[in-house]
Amino acid sequence: MFTGIIESLGTVESVQNVGGDVRLRIHTDLDMSDVHLGDSIATNGICLTVIDWGKNWYAADVSRESLHRTTLSSWQTGQRVNVEKAMLPTTRFGGHIVSGHVDAVGEITAVRSDARSIYFEVTAPAEIAKYLAEKGSVTVDGISLTINHLRGNVLSLNLIPHTAERTNIGTWQAGCKVNLEVDVLARYIERLLLGDKAAESAPQSKISMDFLAENGFLR
Repeated sequence: MFTGIIESLGTVESVQNVGGDVRLRIHTDLDMSDVHLGDSIATNGICLTVIDWGKNWYAADVSRESLHRTTLSSWQTGQRVNVEKAMLPTTRFGGHIVSGHVDAVGEITAVRSDARSIYFEVTAPAEIAKYLAEKGSVTVDGISLTINHLRGNVLSLNLIPHTAERTNIGTWQAGCKVNLEVDVLARYIERLLLGDKAAESAPQSKISMDFLAENGFLR
């Protein structure tokens, strides 16, 4: 598990095709002294398993599933990425619960200055819009952010100077693709509301405003 509080701005050192999937090597200034084989490190919000590491780098294999669901298939050598080691029980919980399991790829559709912060708009795929809520949490390229406003599947976000300095948002511009992870609680709540229907083969979500009203969740 992660918090979405970025610890290091890393750099993609190599992207190697291996047997149909990909092996990455990431340069980082993280303290790697407590990292072990099999540990998890979130890289632009993607939970990667460490298969090799050194003083200032780590390597990870990436499956076809991750390549399909994330921006990773377009990564190139020299690209800057947000890095966070898995949280410890003693870690201060400054963000929100992040699993590193990307739900979808969104697109930056607006960027502008807003006083000392930077204002962004991100268009999310329509199928995950139901999991997003105004003033709720969302992970964008591994960064824990609060949704300021929501218009359908378009979320507006403000990033303070500190976040801008510690992450790769300086590379974001209109048209950039970003990894999105919704709040894990939203996914579990949907499954609970499905009840017995959750056991159906490939169940389609039947959660709607009418469903919630009929079952006493709305009055």
